[in-house]
Amino acid sequence: MEEVEVPSYFLCPISLQIMRDPVTLSTGITYDRCSIERWLFSGRRATCPVTKQPLPDSGEGDLIPNHTLRRLIQSWCSANAASGVERFPTPRAPVGKAQLAALLAESQLQNSRVQALRKLKKIVGESERNKQFVAADTGVIDFLVSIVSGKNEEEDYPSPAVDEAVSILHYLQMSDDRLTSLLEKSDGDLISSLTAVLRRSNWQSRAFAVLLIKSLIEASPTATIFIHLSEEFFQEVIRVLRDRVSYQAMKAAMKALYTVLPWGRNAAKAVSAGAVQVLIELLLDEPEKRVCETMLVLLDEMSRSGRGRAEIAGHAAGMAVVSKKILRVSPAASERAVRILYEISRHSATATEKVIEEMVEVGVVSKLCLLLRTEVCSKRAREMAREILRMHSRVWRTSPCLSPQHLKVLRQSSRGRSC
Repeated sequence: MEEVEVPSYFLCPISLQIMRDPVTLSTGITYDRCSIERWLFSGRRATCPVTKQPLPDSGEGDLIPNHTLRRLIQSWCSANAASGVERFPTPRAPVGKAQLAALLAESQLQNSRVQALRKLKKIVGESERNKQFVAADTGVIDFLVSIVSGKNEEEDYPSPAVDEAVSILHYLQMSDDRLTSLLEKSDGDLISSLTAVLRRSNWQSRAFAVLLIKSLIEASPTATIFIHLSEEFFQEVIRVLRDRVSYQAMKAAMKALYTVLPWGRNAAKAVSAGAVQVLIELLLDEPEKRVCETMLVLLDEMSRSGRGRAEIAGHAAGMAVVSKKILRVSPAASERAVRILYEISRHSATATEKVIEEMVEVGVVSKLCLLLRTEVCSKRAREMAREILRMHSRVWRTSPCLSPQHLKVLRQSSRGRSC
């Protein structure tokens, strides 16, 4: 393709790409609508990016379509079509109140609901301004929530309308205040409804549902809702991890668990739902540092209960994969891993003879000895490692699996000396 020089005034000052829908601010600077809306709405800024001048709070009037420049760009694109330049279509007008009201009325009819919701989703995806406009309409949001909750459905739940409503709510990316308001209005039923979507919908809807659940939980101003989460909630969120629905959905599921596990009996509910086994298997080959840290935090929370410790110690790869992360991910991950092993080691129900022998066979003891010879980890992590070694040194100091250097560290730990 022949190289074509693009006139500089065709380029958006923000994206540095050819403007598809040029709009001019009150400061006289022209931008591509998509870029400037993202600047104004997503970042909640009220200044012109180029001049840094404050912008008047006049809503839609701030962005004036530059029709002359758009026609010039389209003519230039047509003239250079032979060189591979794409001609941009005439942009759609932003959604207005009348159009939104008509779509809402159409979606009230059972036989046209799905089609109307798909139109709404397309409108939301066209521009940041449309997304913000729809998100600010309480009537539309309440209607979408009522569909998700099943209150407006006559057919089997969940229906295609539920899937469409969940996807629109996800794309809107509502503020924490709006999410909190939805939680308060539904009295927690919205999370139960989204849990039902996790149970019976397709993979894409399950991904959107768990992302919404994560946002709702993080926006919640109180922990009251966390204490009353059902066992089904934990089963379905953990099934998202087990099925590896999508990487983004898995991270959202772990963030949701991270927020709710410390409350009430949630850790015990998660253990009963199979969280320990799923997390250990995921931890085996997880490359991302932050995700490894989150997994270890979750396992640490569950190791505070007897069943959680038993599940970790009883898993064929449990202690091995936890100890493997020591000194290999981050100081925070190392401390969490040591805390898990410390919880297992200091309780007689899990620190059985078999478990103690396994700890030296799978390299836990060697890793703890290595940790004590470094200054990388926190003082608390080293103290816990030293205490683990001291508790079971009589068994381990005769093991042929340990090197002379590790045996020396073990002896020093049993005497309470610094390594």
